[in-house]
This record gives sequence, structure tokens and C-alpha cells, in this order.
Amino acid sequence: MGLGKEKGSSRINRYEHQVTAIGFDNLGTLAQALDVPVAYLLADDAAMADAILAVSQANDAQRDALAALIPMLVQDDALLPKLVKLLQLPKREQASALKTLAESA
Repeated sequence: MGLGKEKGSSRINRYEHQVTAIGFDNLGTLAQALDVPVAYLLADDAAMADAILAVSQANDAQRDALAALIPMLVQDDALLPKLVKLLQLPKREQASALKTLAESA
């Protein structure tokens, strides 16, 4: 953030321990220094931050697809648990399980 190692370390430590709140003027600078979107720093929890980071790394077409897919996953009580279960399978079994899931839809 252009503060130098000692001053920057001290300031980040105060942000992390919620002693000092980061101002909006510095939020963009911090996000840029960390190479993350500003929304990542404002996420309510780690899972939300991970999702924001993943979406931010997608290209425009992927982002559009994810924007349509995520609400469907949240609204469909059956689909999301099936996909989560699929992700828990060993990698070598995931492709065939995904194919089976797609064929049953």
C-alpha cells in the first residue's frame, strides 16, 4: 500500500484485529495490493470471500454463466446437495457421476 514494511505491517495488524477500521479510500488500495476484488475484503465470511474470489477469476462468459447458475443452485433443494456429494467423490469418479447427474436432469 506504499506504507513501508513496518508501518504497513502495523496498520494491517490493526485492521485484522478490528482495532482500526479501514477507510473506503484505502480499501481499493489494499485490494489492489492483495490482487483481490474489493468485495472480497467486505465478505461476511470465508466461504463468501472464496466464492467472490473464484467468480472474479472467471472470464466474462464464465461469470455470466455463474451468475445464472448460482441462483438456480440456491433455489433447487435437490440439485445443490447432489453436486456437493459429487465433489466429495474421488477425482477419477467425478466425471462419470457428473454425466449421470446431467442425464437424470
